[in-house]
Amino acid sequence: MKKIFNPTASEWPEILKRPTQTIEDIEETVTQIFSEVKQKGDAAVAKYTELFDGVKPINARVSMGEVDNAALEVSADLKKAIKLAKTNIEKFHAAQRTARVEVTTSKGVKCWQEKRPIQKIGLYIPGGSAPLFSTILMLAAPAALAGCKEIVLCTPPDKEGNVHPAILYTAQLCGITSIFKIGGIQAIAAMTFGTESVPKVYKIFGPGNQFVTVAKQLATRFSVAIDMPAGPSELLVVADDSANASFVASDLLSQAEHGADSQVILVSASRGLMDEVEKEIEIQLEELPRKEIAKKAIANSKLIYLEDQEAALELINEYAPEHFIIAAENEQFYSEGIYNAGSVFIGNYTPESAGDYASGTNHTLPTNAYARQYSGVNLDSFMTAITFQKISEEGIREIGPSIELMAEAEGLQAHKNAVSLRLEKLKRNK
Repeated sequence: MKKIFNPTASEWPEILKRPTQTIEDIEETVTQIFSEVKQKGDAAVAKYTELFDGVKPINARVSMGEVDNAALEVSADLKKAIKLAKTNIEKFHAAQRTARVEVTTSKGVKCWQEKRPIQKIGLYIPGGSAPLFSTILMLAAPAALAGCKEIVLCTPPDKEGNVHPAILYTAQLCGITSIFKIGGIQAIAAMTFGTESVPKVYKIFGPGNQFVTVAKQLATRFSVAIDMPAGPSELLVVADDSANASFVASDLLSQAEHGADSQVILVSASRGLMDEVEKEIEIQLEELPRKEIAKKAIANSKLIYLEDQEAALELINEYAPEHFIIAAENEQFYSEGIYNAGSVFIGNYTPESAGDYASGTNHTLPTNAYARQYSGVNLDSFMTAITFQKISEEGIREIGPSIELMAEAEGLQAHKNAVSLRLEKLKRNK
């Protein structure tokens, strides 16, 4: 990891750059695949599944037999762990329910807001080098709580054309029956347009690589919403001498192993801690099965020494990390001062892994500085808020003249007439 000492604010933009390709490098490929899937449906999906996943055309829909067999391959201990995580995720997201909001804004004018589930949603679950069955819990559990009627799940097959058993087991546990062996750009395109096999959805959720991220953004041009433009994983730790260097190193590596394009950063005012963490990373790295992937991510990562904690907090807000760990004695300063972060983990015994799996919070979070304007997935992500109003005769008399004046000032005569006709009728009926 590159060490940087007391960088000035003018240097931060360069130091905090993500190791990502530009959209221009990817968009041409995504646009081409979208166009083919729109025109040719399942045939185009099969073509790109063979090209990218090395699997010749197969029946993309997962059969119930495959789901049942997968359940037999998942150990009892793992099933128990998945169920525990599901329970905690459901508890946290169920607590996010809000009641109908109702107010009388003027005499005879009643306004209220009610939430409704999005009827058709699509879930994208990465399944290549790391089968993220935990992401199913993060998306399907709140979707079910919200009351979404149709849930479509796409995940890439392995070289034998199969889906990881834990993905299928978790999907079944969450009540998902429409599961497709489709990955990458072609999965997002299939859910965007619909094919002979895959239903069209209204909103697409789920993390992925840079190609999936750009594909989701392209989907928004075709009247499909997305959860957020989430790309490669990232983590920032702020730590002082009260932190445990081995814990910090393990947290940094936990995100580095996600992918070669991931990025992790340590910010500290302790040179000694930075040195210890650097040594721990080297030791722990050698034991990781995904060592080569993590090494590439570590090469993209930084150890930043900043003496001033106000400057450190400002830099962290500038970076807007997906995951933010506070391993510092003055944790309140950072927890109250953070505005731009996807999810925050406080204290030496709160690893980022807890949020990834079983604490109950959602791990589908904004990356690439999108935490400045996007929230992580939550219960409201699966709902729309509809406003209602009911105006009585007294109410239209109360606010009608103001509406007439405003409409006339904007030059919208029909708007004014819609009120004037009603007011005139009420005058005649007196």
